[in-house]
Amino acid sequence: MTINLRDIHSVIGLLFLISSINLTAQEKDYFSEERYIQNGDTLRYRMLLPKNFDKTKEYPLVLFLHGAGERGNDNKKQLVHGSHLFLNDQNRDSLPSIVIFPQCSQNDYWSKLDADRSTKPITFNYKYDEPPTTALALVMGLMDNIIIKPYVKRDRVYVMGLSMGGMGTFEILHRKPKMFAAAIPICGGGDPDSVTNYAKEIPLWIFHGAKDDVVDPKLSLQMTSAIIAAGGFPKLTLYDFANHNSWDTAFAEPELLTWLFSKSKQNDE
Repeated sequence: MTINLRDIHSVIGLLFLISSINLTAQEKDYFSEERYIQNGDTLRYRMLLPKNFDKTKEYPLVLFLHGAGERGNDNKKQLVHGSHLFLNDQNRDSLPSIVIFPQCSQNDYWSKLDADRSTKPITFNYKYDEPPTTALALVMGLMDNIIIKPYVKRDRVYVMGLSMGGMGTFEILHRKPKMFAAAIPICGGGDPDSVTNYAKEIPLWIFHGAKDDVVDPKLSLQMTSAIIAAGGFPKLTLYDFANHNSWDTAFAEPELLTWLFSKSKQNDE
């Protein structure tokens, strides 16, 4: 009997999906409920601290941006996808870190854009020349406040996100290019003209499903091409069998977090 890589990824992805459905008890045990207020606006977020957290030590920091389906104000839905990666005991033991899961409000978006939902895939017009959305401005303010804490390793701050969060990942790299040591945008997209201020400095591992009929996989290809043209060396994984939920397969990549946490930047912001 022959078992191919696609079958293995599918099984692992299914197991991760099952684990995310049964997350409620773990949420209460491990993720603290937090709020950040800026200019009268509130950002709800969850925070996971390392096991045996010690304020006298320094830890890497991961920002995770969820997709459009997890928007709201319950400070819970944003944990549906991705949180299992950081709750995994092996990862917590070998890769201790602080993890931030902010939640975008229902009527907002991580990325500044216009979306034409009459097309399939959706057509996006990115507007990075305008101020960020309220949601992303809050996230940037939160991050500015957190990274100055003495227990955060400022040379090992990371961002990752899926779908709307993948778009937010590309945009926050553009708006805060000196903050991050590496990034993982999954099934996202962005403005290819925006990459020049981070392409050479920030390693990226970009994921997309070739069959994605929600966010066109060509958007990730365009961003990859633009980063290469600007002198960067991004890592790209395009799943031939995956639709929009390529995050399930990306999360099953055995080297995903190892790759992320292996990166560090030379200079602090």
